[in-house]
Amino acid sequence: MTNSRVVVVDEPGVMAQLVGAGDGVLRELERAFPQVDVHVRGNTLTLTGEEADVTAAATAFEELRAILAAGVPLTPDVARESVRMLRVDAGSGARDDRPVAVLSRSILSTRGRTIRPKTQGQAAYVQAIEKHTITFGIGPAGTGKTYLAMAQAVAALQGKRVNRIVLTRPAVEAGERLGFLPGSLSEKIDPYLRPLYDALHDMVDPESIPKLIEAGTIEVAPLAYMRGRTLNDAFIILDEAQNTTREQMKMFLTRLGFGSTMVVTGDITQVDLPGGTTSGLRAARDILTGVEDIGFCELTADDVVRHRLVSDIITAYARDDETKVRRAPDRQQRRPATREDKA
Repeated sequence: MTNSRVVVVDEPGVMAQLVGAGDGVLRELERAFPQVDVHVRGNTLTLTGEEADVTAAATAFEELRAILAAGVPLTPDVARESVRMLRVDAGSGARDDRPVAVLSRSILSTRGRTIRPKTQGQAAYVQAIEKHTITFGIGPAGTGKTYLAMAQAVAALQGKRVNRIVLTRPAVEAGERLGFLPGSLSEKIDPYLRPLYDALHDMVDPESIPKLIEAGTIEVAPLAYMRGRTLNDAFIILDEAQNTTREQMKMFLTRLGFGSTMVVTGDITQVDLPGGTTSGLRAARDILTGVEDIGFCELTADDVVRHRLVSDIITAYARDDETKVRRAPDRQQRRPATREDKA
């Protein structure tokens, strides 16, 4: 039976923010609930459709009002993630945090803006970092693994919970080609550490970064420089960890000192190691799962916060990989028959 519901927004200017720039948020709501007719006039929103659909759309709209009231700017991405979270909770019967509780959580306020998790998976990742001494963030590109870890590191430094930040990446993809790049060793490895510098510049005054690096408060170095050290009272981030070997990962993890926090990030589907070499990230997940005070957080295409096509591309590739695995004939069936088989 067709049902209509009218929602009145009395607060001046709030309806314009709920609709979004260029009606982007409103269009996302219409896309999420195609069976509901959504009509805005002045400060009144009218929803028309089947009762269950109208109720779901109204719930989503009220959640957006709560998110906006919590100080989070509304964007189509925020609207889309809010609806997705509501549907997941409704479908599973779980009673997880409401979208407003997840999306309004502040990690770091810096340079006139606030850094927050933008998906439920990202919020779980941030919480895991706060709860564990060592946290592994595993997931595809664009899920905020490195960025959120960096925000947590800067927040810990500002809060004086650590004395320094150590950022490192393996440069294994360079291989022998490092020798052919111009400049000193630091200049040769700079391209591999550039993503860490980029994230750092977003969160710390760029003019202060050279001073912090010179003082040793912030260190950005290749993984090879970690050998033989003990890192106390530090927030340590290992990025692109899928390109470590099993031995390198063990070496890095055993650098942990007192009062320190470690975050290891990587994407096990993007390994650049030579063929036959086991990824240290994959090995660590198999070996260390279940060890107390070590957390593993798996991010997915749903947590991608880049262009929405990035999520679709990751999903399409994952689907293709699954199809190839299903179509691959069993090795046991393809092996040549032996004398024992013929007997």
